[in-house]
Amino acid sequence: MNKNKNNPFTILLPHLDLHGETKDSARYLINSFIKDNYIMKNNKIVIIHGRSGEVLRKFTQEVLKENKLVKNFEIDMFNDGQTIVEINIK
Repeated sequence: MNKNKNNPFTILLPHLDLHGETKDSARYLINSFIKDNYIMKNNKIVIIHGRSGEVLRKFTQEVLKENKLVKNFEIDMFNDGQTIVEINIK
């Protein structure tokens, strides 16, 4: 499987691109994006953190683990530079 291809199933999901963001701004953007999509009842979203260095990916995962609205998350198997997040919609 070629990891450089885009996942055709995530193209229509709401995306947040964190390229160029600091950790403080990334934390705020991630939590706000999750809250907004919870309100809009979007149960799946995509957070783009990039591939280089893994620092932003690991930080993104830490923030997602702390957020009570997050049901599940995983690295996109087609693009390891983004994480697919499932929001706990009630």
